[in-house]
Amino acid sequence: MKDNELYTHDLLNAQTGKISWPELARYFARGMVVCLRLGEDLVSVAEMLISDDAEKVNKLYEDGLLHRALDEDAIRWQEENTEFWAVVVAPWVLVQES
Repeated sequence: MKDNELYTHDLLNAQTGKISWPELARYFARGMVVCLRLGEDLVSVAEMLISDDAEKVNKLYEDGLLHRALDEDAIRWQEENTEFWAVVVAPWVLVQES
C-alpha cells in the first residue's frame, strides 16, 4: 500500500461513525444514501468511490453488494429504527446496517 493510500484509508476509517435512521433520513430524502451489504469493508468501498474506480464499483452494484437506497429500505429502517455505520464520500453517504 502506498503512503497516500494508507493516509486515505486511515482518514476514512477515522471518519466512520454510527448514525441512526432519523439522522440519516434527510440525506435519504436528497437521494444521497448508498447502501453496502453487511460483511463488506465499508472503508475499502469508500476508497473505491473516492478514487473513482468505476470497474470495481460497478462490479459491486452488479453483484448486489452496493445499491442506492430505495423507498423500501427507508420504510424498513423507519419501522426498525435502524442504526448504521457510515462515512461521507461526497456527495454520497455510504452506509452499512449495524
